[in-house]
Amino acid sequence: MKTKVIIMGAAGRDFHNFNIFYRNNNGYEVVCFTASQIPNIDNRIYPPELAGELYPNGIPIYPEKELSELIKKYDVDEVVMAYSDLPYNYVMNRSAIVNAAGADFKLLGPKRTMLKSSKPVIAVCAVRTGCGKSQTSRKVFQILGERYEVAVIRHPMPYGNLVMQECQRFASRDDLDKYDCTIEEREEYEQYIDMGGVVYAGVDYEKILRKAEKADVIIWDGGNNDFPFIKPDLLITVADPHRAGHELSYYPGEVNFRMADVIIINKVDTADEKNIEAVRKNAKKVNPKAIIIKASSPVTIKNPDLLDKRVLVIEDGPSTTHGGLKYGAGMIAAKKYGAIPIDPRKYAVGSLKDIIEKFDLEVLPAMGYSDKQIEELEESINNANCDAVVSGTPIHLEKILRVNKPIIRARYEMGEEAAQKLEKILNNFLKF
Repeated sequence: MKTKVIIMGAAGRDFHNFNIFYRNNNGYEVVCFTASQIPNIDNRIYPPELAGELYPNGIPIYPEKELSELIKKYDVDEVVMAYSDLPYNYVMNRSAIVNAAGADFKLLGPKRTMLKSSKPVIAVCAVRTGCGKSQTSRKVFQILGERYEVAVIRHPMPYGNLVMQECQRFASRDDLDKYDCTIEEREEYEQYIDMGGVVYAGVDYEKILRKAEKADVIIWDGGNNDFPFIKPDLLITVADPHRAGHELSYYPGEVNFRMADVIIINKVDTADEKNIEAVRKNAKKVNPKAIIIKASSPVTIKNPDLLDKRVLVIEDGPSTTHGGLKYGAGMIAAKKYGAIPIDPRKYAVGSLKDIIEKFDLEVLPAMGYSDKQIEELEESINNANCDAVVSGTPIHLEKILRVNKPIIRARYEMGEEAAQKLEKILNNFLKF
């Protein structure tokens, strides 16, 4: 008898766990996936082209809210949770739902799910969404790119045609258009393309890894607070003192915190010293061998002439939703340069209005999981009674939106002192 399994996910870790552990495993039958966090990914099919010979009809994807009924309908034995940035009470609440319906609750760990590479792998992960992985990953790429051919493998965001997204390579803006990338995908890929880099992502990470291994060194750029799909030779975990304590209370962020070779405490120039020290003490307590770097996160902006101007602040969507951040680089830059942020509630439309209310935000989240949401983002910006937009997202919004006011980019960079310490660690690791 095969063990019947449901995989709970959000179009990322769930597909990876299936591909690596379940796809060709005759001891199990994955009866369905459930979907959460990301809109419009349920009521689809994990396609037969990707599901393998054991699943000629593919695998259905249902809303997570139907989990109890699905366990009973399919007489399920095990439910595997496979998505990230979850408080522990949320995880155990799902465990209670699963157990009450009669099934076992499971979390697959690194041993079963990490691929091994023939090339050196440096992973950049975090304890929460929005800790500042991007500033760290960019700096790692800049340091390594001066001496090596570097490939970046990015945590998956396959929200569209899964077959087309099986194994993707991004080396130009044309590639972003070719694969019809969402705003969330562009936020992660554009920064490397702007630096002359190549990014690999998609659904099948065995295929993705083998293509990326043509380079000398691989950077795993993690998503949310998930642990790597590729076994790292050096794991850098980023923590956020603005959310001190979360490094020990969110899944799977604490896994990254405990496994890290290097822990970078970001944003120390804007955080309270007591919170910085709390994160440092937690690191010493659970991972005493890790190297700890305190990093300032200065906000850079190309157009600082904002003084006395009314601005609409836009921030990264995932960070302000399931990441729990109220603001980011956009708001910090606006206040630093004396701008006057306006209330986005008056101008937001559609799903964006609902998201602002749900998460009690004072910024407009740059959500763009669909053409509809991108249209809503455009309309919300055009509705706003202000002089300019300050965008804390990592991408050039002005290149994909048609809006009636200037968009001024703001983003975090790594402070020079921390960058020098990081470079020394990388030099020692790769024996430059």
